[in-house]
Amino acid sequence: MMEQDIFRALGDPTRYAIFQRLAEGSRNATELRDGMPISQPAMSQHLAVLRQVGLVREERKGRFVNYHVDPQGLDAIGRWLEKYRAYWPARIDDLKTVLKDMDP
Repeated sequence: MMEQDIFRALGDPTRYAIFQRLAEGSRNATELRDGMPISQPAMSQHLAVLRQVGLVREERKGRFVNYHVDPQGLDAIGRWLEKYRAYWPARIDDLKTVLKDMDP
C-alpha cells in the first residue's frame, strides 16, 4: 500500500476518529458508532477504506466482527517518516539558534 493512500484514508476526520478509537482497543462496529453521528452503512464504508489501506483488520467472534489496528499497516508511514528523519537534527539546530538569538 502506498503511503499517500494511508494519508488519504486518515485525512477524513471520521476515519481518523475511528482509527483513534481502535488504537485504544478492539471494538465492533456498533461500539465504534457509539457517540458518532453516522449510520451503520457509513461506518461499514469507513471501516472498508481503513481495511483496504491495511490500517485495520477484522476478527469474527460469533455474530460480531471486532476491528483492530493492524500494526503492519503503520509500517508504510514509518518508512515514509524515515526518509525525512535526516532533516530533523538540522531543523532542531536552526530552532535552537533562533531561540538563542531571541534571548535578551
